[in-house]
Amino acid sequence: MGPEQWIGLAEAIGREIEKGVQGIVIGHGTDTMHHTAAILSFMVQDSPVPIVMVGSQRSSDRPSSDAALNLIHSVTTAAISDIAEVMVCMFGPTSDMYGLLHRGTRVRKMHSSYRSTFRTIGDIPIATVSRDKVTPIRDDYKRRRFDNDVKVNAVFDDRVAIVYYYPNMKPDMIDSLIDNGYKGIVIAGTGLGHVNKPLYPALKRAKEKGVAVYMTVQTLWGYVQMYVYDTGRDMMELGVIPAANMLPEVAYMKLGWAFGQTDDLEKVKEIMLTPIAGEITEREPSNGYLIYQGGLPEVEEFIKQYRK
Repeated sequence: MGPEQWIGLAEAIGREIEKGVQGIVIGHGTDTMHHTAAILSFMVQDSPVPIVMVGSQRSSDRPSSDAALNLIHSVTTAAISDIAEVMVCMFGPTSDMYGLLHRGTRVRKMHSSYRSTFRTIGDIPIATVSRDKVTPIRDDYKRRRFDNDVKVNAVFDDRVAIVYYYPNMKPDMIDSLIDNGYKGIVIAGTGLGHVNKPLYPALKRAKEKGVAVYMTVQTLWGYVQMYVYDTGRDMMELGVIPAANMLPEVAYMKLGWAFGQTDDLEKVKEIMLTPIAGEITEREPSNGYLIYQGGLPEVEEFIKQYRK
């Protein structure tokens, strides 16, 4: 999957919605499904129907395959749910008790082999889904409508990159992107959104060359907070822009989509920092980090054993 496929997929979804379909299911490999879910959330806005992405961790010829049940759950969601957003539908717990519906901009593959690999990060899932019903966990989702109106803005500039900062990273990692004509860079920084001082000259050069640099956090949970330490404040003076609590891959997708619309850095910044599909939230719910890293019912059952 790449820009050509993302654009083609978004345009195909738009055509189907205009024809009057009542829901859409997209089969996708799991490794990059969260990338595609993010870009579709930006390219296809205000959908009147559910757009459900689904895959499987185990192939259908294995006894432990999750393929059939995931497909049943996703089709159920597309057919009867009133949640009109881009979602990923995969196993909730490791068992086949139910599936979870994750918002396209807040979901991430978090385990290499578990069937329950997809998790909502920085928030809580939208709903659970069984073979015959969808049960919302939250109520702030976009509702199904009975019209054919949808906004499709299927553009992407692939001259953007994502860099995972590590100790002893050399400035030539950033310089090489600048020299090769990249327009934007997303950094997954340490802690609250940091890199070490040896990278400062490269960051300064990026600003001078008109390359947009956005900071996210490797921790995935939490916000970029570059005002706390001198390091963060120094980087902001060098032109690095905090990207709130956008996940690194989501920020990368949104930056490519933003540059697909304009080369004006101020307009790109406005697009990047304006919430569109839940990629930036005002706060993170405490129960998201503490509880929703698995299935809620089994967590509650475990707690009951010790609650007197």
